[in-house]
Amino acid sequence: MSKLIVNSFSDLEQYIGKELGVSEYLKISQEQINKFAEATLDHQWIHVDTERAKRESPYNSTIAHGYLNLSVLPYLWAQIIEVNNIQMQVNYGIEKLRFTQPVLVGNEVRLRAKLISCVDLKGTTKAEINVSLEIKDSKKAALHAVVIFLYHFN
Repeated sequence: MSKLIVNSFSDLEQYIGKELGVSEYLKISQEQINKFAEATLDHQWIHVDTERAKRESPYNSTIAHGYLNLSVLPYLWAQIIEVNNIQMQVNYGIEKLRFTQPVLVGNEVRLRAKLISCVDLKGTTKAEINVSLEIKDSKKAALHAVVIFLYHFN
């Protein structure tokens, strides 16, 4: 898989309406879920109690926190694109976020990204990207959203 290389606003602008790429799969482990629970103080049993989840959950398994799934987007995004010649990148927002399918412990997820728009705001590039976090061997994605980045090119 080759990473898309972007060096300027005009480089990025040519991808409006096009898929930017797809990341590698990332396996979600119980250890990762437990660490996320510790970091966020969200210890709901559906995430951390493997025995109870086997007995009582409709999934017969623990599931990743929705926000854990969201939090792996930057790691997966970096596998899709390399943006050079920038002073900084800012996570500006997330719109239309929907968690559409739970991610069970042991599932593998990957990011698919498509550039919706790219505008130059007085030297700052505002990019809106449609993202889906796909689950390996599942017809439904874990989440869909529009993420917005601000790139300050040199």
